[in-house]
Amino acid sequence: MNNQDLDVQDFINRHPFSPYQWLVFVLCFAVVLLDGFDTAAIGFIAPSLLKEWGIDKPALAPVLSAALFGLAAGAIVAGPLADRLGRRIVLLASVLAFGAACFASAFAGGLEQLVILRFLTGIGLGAAMPNAVTLISEFCPDARRSFVTNAMFCGFPLGAACGGFLAAWMIPQWGWRSVLELGGAVPLALAVIMVFTLPESVRHLVARNASPARIGAILRRIHPAAASAGRFVMAGEGATAARGGVAVVFSRPYLAGTLMLWLAYFMGLVIFYALINWMPVLFKEAGLPAQSATLIAALFPLGGVGAILFGWLMDRYDANRVIAIGFALTAVAVFMIGQVVGNLGLLTATVFLAGTLMNTAQSSLPALAAMYYPTRGRATGVAWMLGVGRFGGIAGSFLVAELTRRQLPFSDVFAVVAAAAVVSTSALVVKFLIDQRRPRGGDPALRAQASLH
Repeated sequence: MNNQDLDVQDFINRHPFSPYQWLVFVLCFAVVLLDGFDTAAIGFIAPSLLKEWGIDKPALAPVLSAALFGLAAGAIVAGPLADRLGRRIVLLASVLAFGAACFASAFAGGLEQLVILRFLTGIGLGAAMPNAVTLISEFCPDARRSFVTNAMFCGFPLGAACGGFLAAWMIPQWGWRSVLELGGAVPLALAVIMVFTLPESVRHLVARNASPARIGAILRRIHPAAASAGRFVMAGEGATAARGGVAVVFSRPYLAGTLMLWLAYFMGLVIFYALINWMPVLFKEAGLPAQSATLIAALFPLGGVGAILFGWLMDRYDANRVIAIGFALTAVAVFMIGQVVGNLGLLTATVFLAGTLMNTAQSSLPALAAMYYPTRGRATGVAWMLGVGRFGGIAGSFLVAELTRRQLPFSDVFAVVAAAAVVSTSALVVKFLIDQRRPRGGDPALRAQASLH
């Protein structure tokens, strides 16, 4: 081996996407798929809980939001940990945690136990998501980062949709507990597979000055040409090399964009959790049969597969504007759900359209965050956006509970939820303007990030 320096990102950019990188993609996709399943499962079993435990709808709010508090806590803690300890170890621990807690939730004997177990499930879920996003983004070439990251993130709405379809099939046969048993057993099996197959991020290893032998072993599985390198480097990140993740995220060049990402993601989750948790109940109250209400509601997260198209667009045009357009169209579609409930066919199509637009825009934000931050702060930046955003999910769950308590008409509930999409649109427009005015010289990290836009 000679003393040639090898820029790891340039190396990834120059070689085709290898089978080893696809393995990382599949593992991260599976984590996000199960994250979506376990996050949304509680909404689909909610009507069964109301019936079996004889509780009122407002009493469901703590159960529906308990995991969201855990999601926020898990994400906020896991981001800095992953920037310090590594993406792999934190992701493995996260999957084990949410699998075990979800499985235990199936044996809850009452509301209080279920609230506690859903909170613990949420901690694992909150830590898993940002690390999966960060890990796959750091194995991607720059020109395909948004496309691949968004494709991976499609696992979340797909998993949530599978939760709805499986709940509609499983609950009549085996009861609501079977949904949670499945949601716990599969992640535990996946964690065992990941122990033997999941690598650490090479960008993280370089940033933490890991041994060249360890870095080279991973890169050679991407392409044998890495064997000629004697030292591994990352160009363009010298300005952040001495900083921790939190310091990078709150540094002057990134602070304003950080706040806009938080606001956009927060409001997006207001919409997602308000609708995914309450649509089955609202549709049933509007006169739909329980099974039809569940199946139509399950179409809402299914539409998130459109994020693949947005990823392609984000790699070619300004990502802020692409996602802002998605949220603007979401506002219109969510508003229309409240206007067409009397027509079953039109309602079904509108729910699917709204879900496609909303989940596509929301699912694209983690890729935008991964693109925005340098390696030293990437896990923290992505995780804290997701963590702070989870409070939007909590707000969405309580928002609809309060609107129903006030007996707001069906159409007005959806009008209020649609307003959140307008706020997300505005935040991304502001971030676009900030990015345009951000200095391009001086800070190498800024120049590197500018090249990704």
